[in-house]
Amino acid sequence: MTVFEVPGSKSITARALFLAAAARGTTVLRKPLDSDDTAAFVEGLAALGYRLDRTPGQWRVEGRPQGPAVTQAHVFCRDGATTSRFLPTLSAAGHGEFHFDASSQMRRRPLGPLTQALRSMGVDLVHEIEEGHHPLTIRADGIKGGHITLDAGLSSQFLSALLLVGPLTAEGLAITVTDLVSVPYVEITMAMMERFGVGVERDGDTYLVPSRPYTAADYLIEPDASTASYFLAAAALTGRSITIPGLGSHSLQGDLQFAQVLSRMGADVTITPESVTVTGPASAGLRGVTVNMRDISDTMPTLAAIAPFVSGPVRIEDVYNTRVKECDRLEACAENLRAMGVPVQVGRDWIEIRPGQPRPAHIACHGDHRIAMAFSIAGLVTAGISLDDPECVKKTFPGFHAALVALQAAWQQTA
Repeated sequence: MTVFEVPGSKSITARALFLAAAARGTTVLRKPLDSDDTAAFVEGLAALGYRLDRTPGQWRVEGRPQGPAVTQAHVFCRDGATTSRFLPTLSAAGHGEFHFDASSQMRRRPLGPLTQALRSMGVDLVHEIEEGHHPLTIRADGIKGGHITLDAGLSSQFLSALLLVGPLTAEGLAITVTDLVSVPYVEITMAMMERFGVGVERDGDTYLVPSRPYTAADYLIEPDASTASYFLAAAALTGRSITIPGLGSHSLQGDLQFAQVLSRMGADVTITPESVTVTGPASAGLRGVTVNMRDISDTMPTLAAIAPFVSGPVRIEDVYNTRVKECDRLEACAENLRAMGVPVQVGRDWIEIRPGQPRPAHIACHGDHRIAMAFSIAGLVTAGISLDDPECVKKTFPGFHAALVALQAAWQQTA
């Protein structure tokens, strides 16, 4: 059994930074993720006047429940979706004029449902080039709150952003959701808000958030379950065994459910309160599966990339929202699988992959860290797999390639 450490969760780090900035007092974040996305979030908070002190493995954030400490700021969000959606929402609770922009990749991704919700609460917000997209300017004068309706069918981050800012509004928020994808990420948000002193009630499709100050916390960031999926898949695919500590049955992250998908395919999976262990089948290999991945769609590319090597078809359903991520992930997966000579069909919200004889291919990453990492796992069992943009993994795991090499070496030593 090989024990492998996975970096901190991107989703939890981003939420913890928002909560720390909004709380009374000084929050200590332990084992936060240090990556391009979280660096963008930290830089954005600094531009808004928040005070942060970062040392390896520990960040301290001085909170300001009243909002940004400056009245004017320009924030560049890079490629970060949480940065691009959470920080404008946070700034709206303050007072001043705040301009936000992002990379060309992030400019393509939608903001409309979130900014429409903010406008319905009286926030003065202008999209500078294209409606519903970055760049945008907010002329903030606090948020009154009230009852709003939100479509979160493209991204649960729209709902998470509003839940997080709810306690900073004058009257609190009642958010009625007409559609919602990736529910576990909303559950992460609510659990973390509770940890910072504010509970959210749910009445059917309506989320009720009180106007109440957050309280600073000492918060340990758990490992990233989405990142863990690549290494769990590697073990399942190669017949090896891996244990990831710190990611167990008490995890906040829904993407740990990916381990159960591997179990359905024939891997041996053990989840304890402290860890998850996956051991791949030694002889029979993995079998095909049909799985709805609406709630764990960030792991869709992981499953798609290992699908050619299992004994039967793999069909992944209800993942339309993956078309509006860093790239159109359904089409990107299909494109790269076809380049490998693998039979694949794709529809509006599904992809079906049949077993094949994968050949060497140059993988088109489309600047997407998840495509790069997923198809790197396919490269463990197919010679000649290369990436056109290996460095795009810095978004969430700058050391990914070195870590994968180290894992292979550890497996060879225990063979």
